[in-house]
Amino acid sequence: MSLPPQFLDELRARLSLSDVVMKRMRLIRAGREFKAPCPFHNEKTPSFYVNDAKGFFHCFGCGAHGDHIAFVMRHGNLSFIEAVEQLAAEASMQVPKATPEARAKFERQKSLYDLVERAARYFEDQLRQPSGRRGYEYLRRRGLDDEAIARFRLGFAPQEGAGLHGLLTEAGYAEADMVEAGLFKRPENGRGLRAFFWNRVMFPVTDRRGRVVAFGGRIMEGDGPKYMNSADNPLFHKGNLLYGMSRARQAAADGHPLIVTEGYMDVISCVLAGFEGAVAPLGTAMTETQILELWKLAPEGRRTPILCFDGDNAGRRAAERAVERILPLLMPDHSVSVAFLPEKEDPDSLIRSGGKAAFQGVLDRARSLADVVWELEAAGRTLSDPDDRAGLEAALLARCQQIADPRVRRAYEQEMRDRLFRLVREFRPKAGGRGGPRRPQPGEIPVSRLWEKSLRRGVGNTSSRRERWLLLPLLHHPGLFDAIGERLVAAAFDDPRLDGLRQELVACLTMNSTLDAAALRRHLSERGLSETLEDLLSAEAPKFAQPGASIEAAKSGWQEVWLSSEDSLLQQEVQEAERRFRENFTESEYNRLIALKQELLTLRGLAADMPESGQ
Repeated sequence: MSLPPQFLDELRARLSLSDVVMKRMRLIRAGREFKAPCPFHNEKTPSFYVNDAKGFFHCFGCGAHGDHIAFVMRHGNLSFIEAVEQLAAEASMQVPKATPEARAKFERQKSLYDLVERAARYFEDQLRQPSGRRGYEYLRRRGLDDEAIARFRLGFAPQEGAGLHGLLTEAGYAEADMVEAGLFKRPENGRGLRAFFWNRVMFPVTDRRGRVVAFGGRIMEGDGPKYMNSADNPLFHKGNLLYGMSRARQAAADGHPLIVTEGYMDVISCVLAGFEGAVAPLGTAMTETQILELWKLAPEGRRTPILCFDGDNAGRRAAERAVERILPLLMPDHSVSVAFLPEKEDPDSLIRSGGKAAFQGVLDRARSLADVVWELEAAGRTLSDPDDRAGLEAALLARCQQIADPRVRRAYEQEMRDRLFRLVREFRPKAGGRGGPRRPQPGEIPVSRLWEKSLRRGVGNTSSRRERWLLLPLLHHPGLFDAIGERLVAAAFDDPRLDGLRQELVACLTMNSTLDAAALRRHLSERGLSETLEDLLSAEAPKFAQPGASIEAAKSGWQEVWLSSEDSLLQQEVQEAERRFRENFTESEYNRLIALKQELLTLRGLAADMPESGQ
C-alpha cells in the first residue's frame, strides 16, 4: 500500500522520535541526544543513539538505522502499514485509505520528482557546455568557485529548450508532464511548447527532504524580471517552502542560528561564509506557513530565527509586513529577532566587501521583536508631546491585541506599559521644574528579573488580599508612587475590578504624582470607580495599609507584600526545576536549577535588609 508523502511527513513531524522510542524502551539523555543499549543486538554498553533534531536512530554496534516508522517496524516486528497505523493512533491521525485515486496521485508525484531531478542534472551539465559559458562566467564574477557551484547544484538554461525537451521525451515523459512540472508552457496561439526558463542561471529549489521540486532562474543582463520562479505545481507551493530549507534543518540541529535573507545568492554567500542556517523565501514576502516551518526547523529552546532586512525605507516596510504576519502566530519560546543591514547592502554584497565579520556584526545587533514593534510605532512621533505619547500607547496596545496566545499577549502588553511608563517618567517635570530621567533613591528595591519572567508567562502572582494591600498604601499616600510605581505598572492582578482600579491609579499618578489622597480619590470616583474604591477602603487591612500609617511604614509594608509574592513564585519555579532535573539529567537543567536557587537567595537577602513594618 502506498501512502501520500505529505501524510508521512506530517506523521513524523507530530511525534518526536525520542517519545516514540521511550514508549517501547528506556532511554538516557546524552547531551542533545538519547542513548541506550541497542534493542536489536546483545551488548553491555550503550551504542544505540536517538537524535530528535535529525529524526533518526542509529546503532554504532549493529548498524541499525532509520526513522520513526523503521524503528516501530523493527522493534515490533511489524509491516510498514502496521507500523504506520500504530504511530498514527499515537499522533491522533487517520491513515488515508488506499483508494485508486490516492495510489495514482502517489505514482504521479513519484514520476514528477524524477522528471524535475532529470531537469536539474540537465541544467548542471549545460553550465559546463559552450552554450552555458556566459552563465558560468557570471557565477564566477559573483565570487563562486567550482566547488560552490557544484555544492548548490547551480546550472544554466540555454536560449532554446529543445535539448531539455528531447531529453525528457526520450525518458518517456509526455509534454503534459513537462508543463505540469513547470518546465514548459503551452502558448495560447496553439504553437508548440516553449521553455519556461531560458538564458538564465538556474538555482534548484529542494523540499524538506532535499528533493528538487522547483527552480529559480536569474537573468544575467538585459531586460526582463531579474528572477523567475517555478509556478506552483503538485510538488511545489512557494508559500510553504524556503530556499535552503533541508540544509538549514541540519545546521540548526548542529547549533547554527537560522537566518532569513532575501534571495538565492544571499543564502549561498552566507553558507559559504559559515552561516549554515541561512534560508530565503521564494520570490515573495514571508508567509505564515514559512514562519511556522522556520520554528519547526529550530531545536526546542532556540526558536528565534533572525530576519534580515535592508536598512532603507523599503526594508522598514518589509519588516513591518513581517511583524504583522508574525504577531498573531507568536507562542511561548517562539519568536524572531530582526537585523537591519546598512543601506545599499544585502548579505551577499556585505560579505563580499567586508567578510564574515561584517555580517556577524549585523547579526549581533539584531533587535528583539518587542524592540521592533516599539520602534515602528514610535517612528515619526514627538515623544515629548503628550498627545503623541497617547497615540503611541494606543498603537502599541493595538499591536499587542493581534497576538492570539494569551500568555504572550499579556507579556507584550506589560512590556509596552513598562516602556511607556519609563518614557513618561523621562519627560515628566520633577519638583523644581526640571525634567529628565529619575534616579533610584537609596533603599529602593529594583524590579527583579524574576518578576519580569513571571509577567512573560502571564502568571497572576497575588491573591485578592495581597492585591488590596498593594493598592491601599497608594490611596493613602500617593507620593509613594515615585518609589513603587514601576512595580505597580508591571503587576498582574487576578481581580478584574481591582485591576481596573490599578490601571486608572497608575495612569493618573504617572501624569501627576503630586496629588494628595483626597484629590486622587475624587479623580478615581469621577472615572466611575467609586463603588470599587468604597469597597476597598472599607475592607480590613494591616496597619501599614491604614490611613494613619506613616509613609515610611506604608512603603516598608508594601515592599514586604511584594517580596513575599515573588518569593512564593520563585519557590514554585525551584520545585519545578528540581523535578525537571530529576527527569532530564542534563547540564542545562542543572544550570537552570542553580540559577533559580541563586535568585531565591538574592531575593531573600533583599527581604532581610528591609526594616520591619507595622502590622
